[in-house]
Amino acid sequence: MARAISHFDCFSICVTLALTISCRVCGSAPLQKRSPLFVLGDSAVDSGNNNYIDTSPGYRANYRPYGQNGYFGEPTGRFSNGRVVVDFVAEYAGLPIIPPFLQPSAEFIDGVNFASGGAGVLPETNRGQAIHLQKQVNNFEEVQKSLTQKYGEARARELISEAVYFISIGSNDYMGGYLRNPKMQEDYSHEQYVGMVIGNLTKTILVLYEKGGRKFGFLSLSPLGCLPALRALNHKADTDGGCFEEACALAQAHNNALKLVLTSLEHRLKGFKYCISNFYDWLLDRINNHSQYGFKDGMNACCGTGPFGGIFTCGGTRDIPDYQLCDRADDYLWWDSVHPTEKLHQQLAKALWNGPPSSVGPYNLQDLFLSKDKLIIEDEVDDPDIVSVF
Repeated sequence: MARAISHFDCFSICVTLALTISCRVCGSAPLQKRSPLFVLGDSAVDSGNNNYIDTSPGYRANYRPYGQNGYFGEPTGRFSNGRVVVDFVAEYAGLPIIPPFLQPSAEFIDGVNFASGGAGVLPETNRGQAIHLQKQVNNFEEVQKSLTQKYGEARARELISEAVYFISIGSNDYMGGYLRNPKMQEDYSHEQYVGMVIGNLTKTILVLYEKGGRKFGFLSLSPLGCLPALRALNHKADTDGGCFEEACALAQAHNNALKLVLTSLEHRLKGFKYCISNFYDWLLDRINNHSQYGFKDGMNACCGTGPFGGIFTCGGTRDIPDYQLCDRADDYLWWDSVHPTEKLHQQLAKALWNGPPSSVGPYNLQDLFLSKDKLIIEDEVDDPDIVSVF
């Protein structure tokens, strides 16, 4: 005869079910099942690739005072006083530090960093000095082949599809490739040049999607004209707040165009998921209200020389050997004339990881990395055998 289920029995079933789901989500994800992180971009996320290429000192950061906070023990090639945003993202995702692609004997199963200081979307940007975006994609294809050879086609395909592809690039195309290139300005209007950059970036996204990529994170452009290096070029700095407005306008046009492209791709491409930061407004808020976020200076570089520390001399390896270095980098938004301090990188990583819709959307990075776990929970709840218990 069927026995009535007591309140205690019901409680026991619920606890057992909850533990079953928890174990499947948390306990059954061995190390090799984590979503890898593939990074493409420029000096904002370069973890040391430029150490291994033939380039001038201005495109390297493997000398002091870079890395001076001692986290890595010595300079690594990161354009920061310590870690950069993708180092924190990897930590939040439960991953080890993601190695640069060119690092000898690098393991690829948890991801790879292809970024290169000075890189642009366009191959013409800093040609011969950095690894441009198309070449970074070619390097990704090499990693894909390596994973297939080592783990088999099915496992490699799983890694590629579960990975998050973090892309941070474009600043150099506008700062060096356009604003400091009279020929480009003569040949292309702002709208035409932005269209060319966005068109090439879109092609890259489509190639990665075709290779199996489905989850993408984008760091949109900052208010470029407010970087110390661009402030130093603005002759009206004392009268209009210091930002180089033409550079800011290009960054905004780029960001607006990229948002439209990503919205379109989300509707066209099955399984395509992305997060994009509102980095422009997010950073401008910290520049203008730095004290609210734990900084004492939102305008000047900690390391550099000249107005705003905007002359790129940090480390003394360029044409001008002398530079000034602040006493406490954590008081500053800017580490050198174009790159943030580790403290700002960490704040940015937190915003990207689980920030509100005003900072990142339509997903945040936590959503992308944990989407597989969410799917498991949904599968469990939708299982008719489980639902029938209640």
